[in-house]
Formats: sequence, structure tokens, C-alpha cells
Amino acid sequence: MTGTGTGAAGVRMGRDGRPRPARPTLEQLRAVCQPPEVRARRNAEHWTAELYLRHISIYLTAVLLRTRITANGVTGLMILSGWAMSAALLVPGIWGPLLAVALSQLQLYFDCSDGEVARWRESQSPKGIFIDMVGHHTTEALLPIALGCRVALELAGGAPFGTDSWAILFTGAAVAVLLVLNRSQSLMVHAARGMAGLGKLPDTAAARAVPATTLVGRLRRLARFLPFHRLLHAVELSLLILAASIASALLGTPGLGEQWMLWILLPACVFVNLGHFLSNMASTRLVA
Repeated sequence: MTGTGTGAAGVRMGRDGRPRPARPTLEQLRAVCQPPEVRARRNAEHWTAELYLRHISIYLTAVLLRTRITANGVTGLMILSGWAMSAALLVPGIWGPLLAVALSQLQLYFDCSDGEVARWRESQSPKGIFIDMVGHHTTEALLPIALGCRVALELAGGAPFGTDSWAILFTGAAVAVLLVLNRSQSLMVHAARGMAGLGKLPDTAAARAVPATTLVGRLRRLARFLPFHRLLHAVELSLLILAASIASALLGTPGLGEQWMLWILLPACVFVNLGHFLSNMASTRLVA
């Protein structure tokens, strides 16, 4: 049987020649939704994917496929989870960060499942990719802003923001801009290649390679052993915020740990952005 028609027992054949039964087994779902080329993506896959994420997300995908929700609808749930993660930081004490960590995990699962639903239903589209990017960018921008508001409220004892609060709020906003800039640099590379008439950049280590003989190449190799730049993503940030809030509780000074976290994040984000820029310029990605 070929094509995309429906055969016996309601089995529809996809464009890839694989069956799309109405009640697929987990093995059938994994074959279509989690092919090797997807799980091998270094940039698109979170480091927890092979650890536990993809092993669990397939169960969520199986449930979602029994509903009428679209892949873009699942992406919408991912975005709402990310925004709720930031809003949770406004809850006083460690309960807010704990809720934010839980929501960060929920966001990860929806982020996996939207692509899996799209692959099963063959509904991948540029619009879906765009919405996904909007979700990740806005989530990472809102987190430090919410953290700044959390610190300002904690230090003011819940009272309206005072004069001293604006420095904290500004720091949170500055970190937000730098986080979005760091994520956007990778997209700028793809945009620059497209405008120059170059092909799509494959998601392989060779495509991102920087000559090891250069200073940037040596620093990039060093970064593999100290990958602190990975701590600037939403999931890792939520864990750091939880650790900072626990430190504040132990010290008996609400907001102190989170305040120091913001002070450290600001120069760290500047350094990571500079390294990312130099790495892009030294690699072959921007060479015609």
C-alpha cells in the first residue's frame, strides 16, 4: 500500500511510507515521532532528552493524539507553561521557585510532544517553528524580569517598589535582553546564510566547528568541560533560582540569594554573548 490513503482497520499510510493507525502502539509512535535523526540533533535536543525526557514524552504524545488538539495547539500549551513558570516566581518563599521548576519540566514535555504530534500527523509547518521560537524567546526573557520583581518585592517586604528596587528591576531587564540576544545569535546565523543564498546549516558538530588552532577554538574546547553557558536556558535557570531561594531561606534574608544571582548573571551573560559572537565569526558557518 502506498500513498496517504486509508487502508484496513483505519490504517493510514504517511508520506514516509509508515503506517498511521488510529490507535498506534508506543513502538509505532517512537518509529515515526522519535526517529534517529531527531534524537541526534545536538542543538535542538535538550541535554535531558536521552536521560529521561524522550522516554516519557511519548506517553504524553500518545494521549494528545487521541484528542483533536493540533501540533500548534500543543506548542501553545508549551508557551503558557513557560509564561506560568515566570509568574510562579512571584509567589513568596521557596514555593514559587518549586512551582517554577515543576512548570519548567511541563514545558519540556510539551516542547517534545508538539514536534512528535506534528510528525505523526505530518503537519510540520514554518508557522509551527515560528510559534515555537516565540515561546522559547519570551520564556527566557520573562524569567529574569520576574526574578527581578521577586527580589524587589522580597527586599521591600511586599511593599510597593522603592527607589532601591529600580536597580534590581533594571538588572533583571538587562539580563533578559542578553539572554534573548544569546539565543537569537544562532538564528542570525541561519538568517545571514539564507540572505547570502547559502543552504540550510546541518545540525552537526562539523558544521559548528571552529579551527582548534585558533584562540577561539581553544576557548571553545575549554567550554566543553565548563559548559556554564548551558545554565542560561529556562530549565536550568529555574533550578538555579530554586537553589538561590533555598540559600535565602537558610540565611534568613528573603531575596538575598536571588539578588546575588542577578548580579552574577549580568556579567556572565555579557561574557557568553561575546564568546558566542566570536565563535560564530571564527567558524565556517558564515563563510560562503
